[in-house]
Amino acid sequence: MIFRYFYCTLFFLFLHSPLTELSGQQIGIGFYNLENLFDVFDDSLTIDEEFTPNGLKNWTPKKYQDKIGKMARVIHAMETSRKQVPLIIIGVCEIENRTVLEDLVQNEQISSSYYKIVHHNSNDPRGVDVGLLYRADYFTVLQSKSIKIPLFERDSSPRLTRDILLVKGKLGSQMLYVLVNHWPSRRGGEVLTTPYRIIAAQLNKHLADSILQLDPTAGIIIMGDLNDNPDDISLMKGLETETQINQSRNTAYFNPFYANYKNGEGSTAYDDSWNLFDQMILSGSLLKKSIQNYHYTDHQIFRRAFMLEKNGHFRNYPKRTFSGNQYIGGFSDHFPVICYFDR
Repeated sequence: MIFRYFYCTLFFLFLHSPLTELSGQQIGIGFYNLENLFDVFDDSLTIDEEFTPNGLKNWTPKKYQDKIGKMARVIHAMETSRKQVPLIIIGVCEIENRTVLEDLVQNEQISSSYYKIVHHNSNDPRGVDVGLLYRADYFTVLQSKSIKIPLFERDSSPRLTRDILLVKGKLGSQMLYVLVNHWPSRRGGEVLTTPYRIIAAQLNKHLADSILQLDPTAGIIIMGDLNDNPDDISLMKGLETETQINQSRNTAYFNPFYANYKNGEGSTAYDDSWNLFDQMILSGSLLKKSIQNYHYTDHQIFRRAFMLEKNGHFRNYPKRTFSGNQYIGGFSDHFPVICYFDR
């Protein structure tokens, strides 16, 4: 019942125009949680006062510009991690608004990539959104839509969270849909908040299934900070992810990061253990080798020495910007993830 609205959304998204072919080469598509990338101004409509010069975090223009530079440094490292493999799409989360993305893509470290931006405001109480950066010389955005996740508290009042950003575009002649997510957090307890993430997972699956009913050959990438690990119920049952490549059906959603998690790897650390909350899930059409279309080849959790804590109890954890209200001056409390595609 709650999904009826989305059929109209998908019909709207299926109006498209042709694009010229790309020459064959490997490409990278990534996701990065930018950890509280706020500007320094108080937005009267959101709870962002701590990220102002007079707020609890003493968030000054100097700290903001340092944060922008550090985020750009990581993205530049992602871009250059494989020679002659362009990073053409980056999903992001924990951003306050479009302005912070504009400042990011204009930073001299990545400005030569000429990233374009897709962003819609959502109703998260803190004002944080998801977004998409893309290179228009590889990927043409045709439509985008912000989709609310229908969540309710125990007293039936609405529970506000980040929207799903659904972006439709073309990669050469290949139709590609990207769903950028930042699922409800575990604040309040993992068990009590699991139902919210299951609903988010089910909505992503419903959207992806509906797209594939209209266009069985479409490629779909569901990406984001999911606040659950690859073997949690939201992924395994809600989204019905596959742990092995299954080329027999397009609605087999493969999670390449499942194996990483089972090998003890993670993208963020908490309470002396690794979590792999940052994931990219791929539809079946992206798993099939084709001369015409891009297909998945491999992936990585992107970590470099400069992104890590060097000493102490948290050695080799992601070096974050703040620990509570104490300014650390790091990068993010999450590592980015990248999937690579070839044809």
